[in-house]
Amino acid sequence: MTPAFSVCVYCGSRPGADPGFSETARQVGQWIGEHGGQLVYGGGRNGLMGVVADATLAAGGRVIGVIPKALVEKEWAHTGCTELHVVDTMHERKRIMAEYADAFLSLPGGIGTLEEFFEVWTWRQLGYHAKPVGLLNLNGYYDHLLAFLATSVTSGFMNDWQMELIHVANDAEQLLQQLVQSAGMAPDVLRLDQI
Repeated sequence: MTPAFSVCVYCGSRPGADPGFSETARQVGQWIGEHGGQLVYGGGRNGLMGVVADATLAAGGRVIGVIPKALVEKEWAHTGCTELHVVDTMHERKRIMAEYADAFLSLPGGIGTLEEFFEVWTWRQLGYHAKPVGLLNLNGYYDHLLAFLATSVTSGFMNDWQMELIHVANDAEQLLQQLVQSAGMAPDVLRLDQI
């Protein structure tokens, strides 16, 4: 079955200190699965990565994991994915993930998550793709990053239009719906409480 949409989710390979991070990752996966979507992610089963993948599968969604050989043991490759692509390099991983995605969403995570977020945002502003990019600012996790980015604008290294290329919200369901609709997919997606 062809998925209604495909969301690439970047997130931590650790659960983080706040239990709300895992709960939100579960909600993201559940939303994707229950709305006929497909998750594209880094292919690990640890941390938030594993939570979002398991929740998508449990809700009936497809999961495409992409993981480099060097990380198969470190991130514990999720062998339950609908498709698991084991690749040679990080560059190949990110290219494949971007190709499968209709939209990109960053949940809380560390430097890997940040690097992936900044890369797809950079590609977007350079015109290499026109897919929406979202940042879930759960419990203010990205407040300081957003403040720094505002400083980049006032310091003349960025423009407001670059900031406008990212969708920022603190509600996962609202942000997912916005991203999917911005991608031109499933325009009549319903909120879970309306089903």
